[in-house]
Amino acid sequence: MKDIQICVGSSCHLKGSYDIIECTKKAISEYHLEDKVILRATFCLGKCGVAGVSIKVDDEIITGVTVSNFQEVFKKYVLDRI
Repeated sequence: MKDIQICVGSSCHLKGSYDIIECTKKAISEYHLEDKVILRATFCLGKCGVAGVSIKVDDEIITGVTVSNFQEVFKKYVLDRI
C-alpha cells in the first residue's frame, strides 16, 4: 500500500494543496489504484519555504508539487513504484 499525504497547512493551502488533492484523487481513480493507495491530508511537513505544495509518499517528502507538474510527480513517485 502506497501512503500519500498532502500538506494542507497554511502555506501549502495558499499554494494550492486542495488542487493537488483533487489531481491525486483523479489519478488514483484513472489508474484504478483505489486498493493500492491511501490518500490523506496532513499538516506541516516542514518545507514551507519551497515553492509549490509538499507531499509525502511513504517516507519521502516531495516539494514543489503544482498542478502543472503533478502528472510527472505522480508517475515518478507512485506509478513507477507500485
